[in-house]
Amino acid sequence: MTGMEHSPDASWADTLAVFDLETTGIDIDTCRIVTAHVGVIGVDGAVLEQREWIVDPGVEIPTAATLIHGVTTERARLEGAPAAQAVAEIIAALRAAADRGLPIVAYNAAYDLSVLHREAERYGHEAFRGPAHVVDPYVIDRAVDRYRRGKRTLTAACEHYGVELTDAHDAGADAIAAGRVAQAIVRANPDLAGIAVGDLHRRQVGWSREQAESYQEWRRGNGEPEFTASGAWPLR
Repeated sequence: MTGMEHSPDASWADTLAVFDLETTGIDIDTCRIVTAHVGVIGVDGAVLEQREWIVDPGVEIPTAATLIHGVTTERARLEGAPAAQAVAEIIAALRAAADRGLPIVAYNAAYDLSVLHREAERYGHEAFRGPAHVVDPYVIDRAVDRYRRGKRTLTAACEHYGVELTDAHDAGADAIAAGRVAQAIVRANPDLAGIAVGDLHRRQVGWSREQAESYQEWRRGNGEPEFTASGAWPLR
C-alpha cells in the first residue's frame, strides 16, 4: 500500500491500519482464512486505502461458517487465491503498514493475529510477529468502561459508540468499523490520545490478562471449576 507516512507527532488514532479475517471456524489452531481485509482510515474515519482477499482455504468451509460470512466452499474454490499465496500477501500488507508506523487495529486482535500466525506456520512463511503497535478496541473498551452491561461484540460496540456497521461479518466492513470504534473510544476517553501507542500496546497486554483472569474466576464460581481462559495478547 502507498500513502503518507504516519507522523509521530499526531495522535495515534488519527491514521490507522485496519485488519480483519473471516475464517472456517473459531479454533485458532485449526481454522483457515476465507476472506481478509487490510486497509487504512484517516482522522475522520474515511477509507484511504483498502485491499481485500478471498481465499481458497484448501478445506471444506463448514455451513455454520458460510452462514456467518456468506462464502461457500464452491465460491472460495472458484474465486479464491491459493491460501499459501494469500497468507503471504496479507502478512506483507500488514508488515508494510507497520513499517510506516501505523497502529494496526483489529477487534479481538488475539484471534485474528493468532489465526494468521498459525497460517504462516502452516505454509512456511515468516510470521508477522508481535507487532508493537496493535490497537484492540475490544480490550480497550472493556478496560475503560468495565461495568457497562451487555455484549461486547463489534456490533454491540458500534451501537454503543455510534459507529455504522452495515454488513457485519464482511471482513472489510468489520475492519473499517473496528478502526472507527477505536477512534470513537478515544473521543469518549481523551486521555487515551495522549498515551504513546507503544505504551498503549503494553497496557493492553496487562488489561487482556486481567480480563481473562476475571472471566475465569467468574466461570469457575458459576459451576465450571475447571474452566480456563487465556489472556495472552496479541498472540495466543
